[in-house]
Amino acid sequence: MERLILQKLLDWKNSPYRKPLILKGVRQVGKTWILKEFGRRYYENTAYFNFDESEEYKQFFETTKDVDRILQNLMLASGQKIVPEKTLIIFDEVQDCPKVINSMKYFCENASKYHIACAGSLLGIALAKPSSFPVGKVNFMQIDPMTFTEFLLANGDENLVQYLESVDTIEPIPDAFFNPLYEKLKMYYVTGGMPESVLMWTEARDVSAMQEALSGILGA
Repeated sequence: MERLILQKLLDWKNSPYRKPLILKGVRQVGKTWILKEFGRRYYENTAYFNFDESEEYKQFFETTKDVDRILQNLMLASGQKIVPEKTLIIFDEVQDCPKVINSMKYFCENASKYHIACAGSLLGIALAKPSSFPVGKVNFMQIDPMTFTEFLLANGDENLVQYLESVDTIEPIPDAFFNPLYEKLKMYYVTGGMPESVLMWTEARDVSAMQEALSGILGA
C-alpha cells in the first residue's frame, strides 16, 4: 500500500540539515514497514536492528559512545553491511533503550554521514529518561493511520483521488463521483485507517476479518 509519508522521508534523506530520525506513531500503524520500504526504494541496502528481538545489541551502546565502534560491533554481530550515505540504518523498538536514543547525539555530531532512523511507540519514547534525551540532535516525524487518499489508492481508486485533487472550488460534487466517494468514505471510517484492517478489506472484501483485525489492535 502506498503511504504518502514516503515523500517526507525522501525529503529527510536529501536534506543538508538531516539529523538522525525518530519516527513516532501508535502501535500497528506501520512504522517498521514504512522504514523498511523506504530503505528498499531509496538505498542500496538496509541494516535493520530490533532491540526487542535482540536485546544483546543494547550492550554495544552501554560500553562506549564511539559511534564507529558501535556500528562495527553491530555489523560483526549481525553480518549486515553498513555504508555511509548508501545504507539506511533502522533501530527498531528503541522505546525501552535510553542509551540507544542518547547515542543519536553522537551520531548527529560525529557521524552525520550515516543515515539513521529509529522507530518506537509514542508512549515509550515519551517515557524515556529525560536526562538522556538528545534534545536538538534528532529530527521527528509522525506516522498516523492511513488518510482517506491512501485508502482510495489501496482500494485501486486512483480516478477518485485524481478527481479530489482537481477540486479547487466549493461546489456540488457530481453524482458520478459523489456516490462512490460516499460509500468509500463510510468503509474508510469502518476500517479505522489501520493498515492491517485496510488490507483485509482491499484484498478480500472480508468485513468480518477486517473488524476482527481492528478489534485485536484496539484490544491490545
